[in-house]
Amino acid sequence: MLIHGKHVFGSIDEETRCNHYNTEVDRIAIKFKCCNEYFPCYKCHEEHTSHAIEKWGRDERDKKAILCGSCGDELTIREYMNHGTNCPKCNAQFNINCRMHYHLYFEL
Repeated sequence: MLIHGKHVFGSIDEETRCNHYNTEVDRIAIKFKCCNEYFPCYKCHEEHTSHAIEKWGRDERDKKAILCGSCGDELTIREYMNHGTNCPKCNAQFNINCRMHYHLYFEL
């Protein structure tokens, strides 16, 4: 799975960590609805696109839009929001503080 910008700015590690969020538990990438591309975070999206973020709607929670950087599994938005602290496939821990950014990606 190609994370957009990986070859452009080379700062994404093998578990999708970027320069903005790079703790041990920062291991997801988000498929942005506006461009259908994965980015590690909203800041990376802002730096490498020229368009505004379009949020995923409440009726789109079954879309695969979250990538676990540990196992490479694509999660639906619903799976991610319901298991926001661990990957349901490999149990890798996710950053619980990502919930503070849900309003940037998803209609709440």
